[in-house]
Amino acid sequence: MGPSIIKEKVKQETSEDPPCPLASSRVTSGLLKIAHLLEVGGVCGIPTDTVYALAASCKNPKAIEKIYNIKDRPAEKPICICISSVEQLVSAKPPFSPLLWEFMKNVYPGGISCIVRKGDWLFNLGVGPAIDRVGTRDSIMIRVPDHTVTCHLCDITGPLAITSANPSGESDSTHHSMVINRLGHKIQGVLCDGESNELVASTVVNCLQIDEGIISIVREGCVPAIKVQQIFDRLKNTMA
Repeated sequence: MGPSIIKEKVKQETSEDPPCPLASSRVTSGLLKIAHLLEVGGVCGIPTDTVYALAASCKNPKAIEKIYNIKDRPAEKPICICISSVEQLVSAKPPFSPLLWEFMKNVYPGGISCIVRKGDWLFNLGVGPAIDRVGTRDSIMIRVPDHTVTCHLCDITGPLAITSANPSGESDSTHHSMVINRLGHKIQGVLCDGESNELVASTVVNCLQIDEGIISIVREGCVPAIKVQQIFDRLKNTMA
């Protein structure tokens, strides 16, 4: 009768080596493996509460440079930072107004990225020597994902510089297999977590004029722009 067709298929699938190290998000050893790769200057694909991201340690400027090369990302497009909690941000003591603090506490954690003023407080956050490679000269975009795995990883490594895990101009990666197939040959590892919770990236909110009563939506993503505006209007009226 010959060998089992099923066994033959499994043999074919497992005989091909992946293009980069893979780790499971379901086990602590997987998180530690990716954390080590990031801390020694690697770039890794990681899950978030939206789509998959490429991550590099904010302590390593060269690793962030790698992200631009891996994605063919234009140099003028800034990269944001990802942290594990609002409490981590509070402890860095940025000079934010009460209104900005309330807004961030109401939208974090979740699928919203806030653009705020850059400053030396980023060193307190643990950004380190890569400060000039994240954000723009005057502003920085901050993500606090509503995703246990991503937050645990940030707790281990400190802040991460992240951007969507896709070649520049192409669609987002919504499964770890997409990251492996598209970028696995260019990166140092992938933290595998299956399907993304969302099919689109975060909503980006410019908060630079928040104290003048103004926010603007730079990119509408998984959180509708009208919902963001409703949150802001409610807080603004409450604090007036």
